[in-house]
Amino acid sequence: MAKLSEKIGYGFGDLASSMFWKIFSYFIPFFYVDIFGLHPAHAGFLILITKIYDAISDPVMGMIADRTRSKWGVYRPYLLWIAIPFAVVGVLTFFVPSGTYLFKHIYAYVTYILLMTCYTAVNVPYGAMLGVVSTDARERGVFSSYRMFFAYIGGFISMGIFMIFEQSLKGTVKPDGSVITAINQAEPMQFTGVVAIVAVLCAIFFILAFALTREHVKPEKKDKGTSGKDLKALLGNGPWWALTGASIFLLICGAVRGGSMVYYFSNIMGAHVALGGTAFLVIGELAQMAGVPLAVPMSEKIGRKGTGILSLLLIAFACLCVLFVPASFTGFWIFLALHILVCVGIGIISPLLWAMFSDVADYSELKNNTVSTGLVFSSSSMAQKFGSAFGSAIVAWVLAFAGYEKGVVVSGPAVDGAIRGLMSYIPAIAAGIGALLLLLYPLTTSRMEGIRSQLRSARNS
Repeated sequence: MAKLSEKIGYGFGDLASSMFWKIFSYFIPFFYVDIFGLHPAHAGFLILITKIYDAISDPVMGMIADRTRSKWGVYRPYLLWIAIPFAVVGVLTFFVPSGTYLFKHIYAYVTYILLMTCYTAVNVPYGAMLGVVSTDARERGVFSSYRMFFAYIGGFISMGIFMIFEQSLKGTVKPDGSVITAINQAEPMQFTGVVAIVAVLCAIFFILAFALTREHVKPEKKDKGTSGKDLKALLGNGPWWALTGASIFLLICGAVRGGSMVYYFSNIMGAHVALGGTAFLVIGELAQMAGVPLAVPMSEKIGRKGTGILSLLLIAFACLCVLFVPASFTGFWIFLALHILVCVGIGIISPLLWAMFSDVADYSELKNNTVSTGLVFSSSSMAQKFGSAFGSAIVAWVLAFAGYEKGVVVSGPAVDGAIRGLMSYIPAIAAGIGALLLLLYPLTTSRMEGIRSQLRSARNS
């Protein structure tokens, strides 16, 4: 039985990851277009290409982690080794250098690729730790819930810092004498400074996660020559395909909504409410935290698969309803209620997906007679990257297609219609596809009980 401090320590790991992940999800399109100064189409390709590279690198990192042996364990030492490099590169990514457009464009590619490499190097081993912190399925589910609860705390802290930043900017006089009225008018170094605060906190919590956690399941010595076999087994794993696909579309849904939130408030709701887009994101983090405790009891009643499908359908329905919300004071409160519903649904399904990947790892071990926990969990991180990449790129591309211009608050019906779509039917379609893919996931509760029973017998023999 793992100690409470270990569960909290494990949660600290995703608290740290989530602080930067929320910046990726919610501010990357906005940062590269409105602060860094890239054309929206260029920003879209930058986000897509770098994150696809990052997603492809995840399985490589998973295989490296599976073969790591140290006095601190297999996966846990990466929390210590990568914490500070991740923070340093994070600050450099959100720094705007002087120079030509071409130089800045190249700088953006180099720093963002380095940042995603660091994220992979710490987050893939961290995710794989769920397979070695306990052999008990229910306790793994509890660890996963701690993880997601603290992830949303991390998001709350990160978005809270940005909310304070946004509020402090309003009314500030810029060097050219103009007055700042919105976050997209911030000076580049102001944006870099607020990211630096997040980066320092991120490094501290990664180190705390390393100090508090332990690996209780000792894996067998891994044959370094089995990489091809591991990949072949993964690609032949039907449950993995269904779960990875559902995860990708859930992340597309979240990235599209998060990346367009600032624009939704600037162009659609801004004239009707005093609350800014970042404050709304903070409320969303609280709603997701409220959804996490529902994951375990719901999955015990209707199973992880059923709970996941139900959550995705709730998300799709609430997103679609946003299309009909009027731009008015009353509409703001309707939108707030729908936003809370979406975030509660995300809070329920997110810890279940991580726990289901541990089921996929057990299924793979029994089927293929090989332990590839890191590789299997790297695919969950890969799903995050693909989902976030396409979601963020979709935001930039839709805005570019509609003719959005940097700094223009009211851009006409084409831009307003595009932003409404980004907040409604586009994420609704993504969530609906995720639900359909999860229908194909075959590892039900009863089937997993049989698989774990066979694994226990095999491990004890």
